[in-house]
Amino acid sequence: MSLVKAGFVVLDCAEPEKLAVFYRELLEAEQTEATANRVEIRGADGTRLAFRRDVNATPPSWPRPENSLQAHLDFVVTDLDEAERVIVGLGGRPLEAKEAAGPYEERGYADPSGHSFTLRLVAPTAPKQG
Repeated sequence: MSLVKAGFVVLDCAEPEKLAVFYRELLEAEQTEATANRVEIRGADGTRLAFRRDVNATPPSWPRPENSLQAHLDFVVTDLDEAERVIVGLGGRPLEAKEAAGPYEERGYADPSGHSFTLRLVAPTAPKQG
């Protein structure tokens, strides 16, 4: 039996309840625990995130250099455009503007508290038909 088990990725924020709603909706997750200062969720695929109250939390400024990237999350999607619509509808915002035409393999976003995350496109594995 392992002494140490994998836990949660924990994001500090001023309002953990609100940030948990953003990720719960994005990941189609369920809330597993909530206290006055921490909310935990588990996504359908097992992803576990927690949000801890820190009234002095300030979001990273990535990609600007004045506040280095502290950490970020990567999420795998099958449709970048649809995922972006969901993120923006939930209060998130794009961090990297699209400049050139054509498909993008990944895009950067910030959640409503300013934490950065990336969507990575997973190409279908089935052979192209037609």
